Amino acid sequence: MTAKRTPADVLREARKKDSLAKRAKVLAVVDDMKAKGEPITFLGVAKAAQVSNWLVYAEGVREHIEAARKAQTTGKARERKTGAAASPASMATDLELARAELRALREERDRLKAAVQRGLGQQVGQAGHAELVSRINELTAANQELADKLIRAEADRDGLQNQLTGAQDDLIAARQALRNMMRDQNREG
Repeated sequence: MTAKRTPADVLREARKKDSLAKRAKVLAVVDDMKAKGEPITFLGVAKAAQVSNWLVYAEGVREHIEAARKAQTTGKARERKTGAAASPASMATDLELARAELRALREERDRLKAAVQRGLGQQVGQAGHAELVSRINELTAANQELADKLIRAEADRDGLQNQLTGAQDDLIAARQALRNMMRDQNREG
């Protein structure tokens, strides 16, 4: 036979269960912020988990947050030191260049489409059915050829981007090797 539970026992168990659930939620929020690369702060974790500030400083939770902050700081410092992370200005420049190239391609496509439509409209008025079919086939072939050229140009661009990435990796490795060589020389000297 089990002992009869008192209301105080029921309340104590409910509070313990609620506390464990909140702690688990805080730990999950910290892991989620770490995975997303968001800056981890005690206040930010408390707000995201919708818990009190006291809980994020409680024993067992505080250590987890501090470890996540330390790992985040170490990772950022390592990226800055090795030059692996692109600067925000570099990323913004790359994005703007890509947007400009996309705009130019869209304008060219629209211009070519309008020219084809005008030319086709003039030819429809002048040519017979057989000529129109022949001309449509020619235009379709020319369109396919342009599409193929675009695909090749995109592939060339991707290849050049891969070469650039490789060259950047080589540059980073060369810089690191130079640092190591200079450090070794300084130790010997």
